[in-house]
Amino acid sequence: MKLPLITTNPEILSGTPVFTGTRVPVKNLTDCLEAGDSIDEFLEDFPSVSRTQIVEFLEEARARLTAAVA
Repeated sequence: MKLPLITTNPEILSGTPVFTGTRVPVKNLTDCLEAGDSIDEFLEDFPSVSRTQIVEFLEEARARLTAAVA
């Protein structure tokens, strides 16, 4: 069974959505991308997140946005 990509737990950052297995909020990624940082720069700053997790997050976001407007 595949682990969820994002988890929330009241014991971890007061329930802020984080990448599973880390304490890195998903918002950190979107903030970095919005600021013009690359994925490589994000990975340097947050090495506990894998490139695979980022790609899966972006693919899921695209799929949900595409489905919402279809």
